[in-house]
Amino acid sequence: MSALFIVFMKIGLVSFGGGYSVIALMEREAISRSWLAEGQFQELVSVAGTAPGPIATNAATLIGYDAAGIGGAIAATAGIVLPSLLIMILLASVCLRLFDKKLVKSSLYGLRAVVTGIIAYSALHFGFLSHRTSFFTWQTIATLMICAGALIGIVRFKLHPVMIVLASGLAGIVLF
Repeated sequence: MSALFIVFMKIGLVSFGGGYSVIALMEREAISRSWLAEGQFQELVSVAGTAPGPIATNAATLIGYDAAGIGGAIAATAGIVLPSLLIMILLASVCLRLFDKKLVKSSLYGLRAVVTGIIAYSALHFGFLSHRTSFFTWQTIATLMICAGALIGIVRFKLHPVMIVLASGLAGIVLF
């Protein structure tokens, strides 16, 4: 089990770019250490991809389970998650120390406006400006009505966002 932990901790340290970027490394390590048979890895990745959560963590858990049962699953999962967890704790502690600095606070307030603008642009571009036809179509008007209803539901009536998403989806089914 310690070998599982160490191998997956090494994989966790180099897993930049998401879980799919380390799948080949996982396969090589699992097969070279005889934790899995040749064709078994593809099946395992298929199952890991259908389960909720990150594919690298799911794959590590399944490899660990196949190699050493529940203890192996725990060791492999802890190994792949621990490097990211430690890095995030370190970054959070640095950010908490710096957050009280006036320069950092001011820059974060400035970034709020930029992020809001980028999100607004993305929403407009995705929802309206990417169409080659006229801006004022019945689809545009229906979309604006759904947006307005969602905004009113959240701001005025304090509805839960999940309820807003469900209601907007239903409105989309009815209107489109």
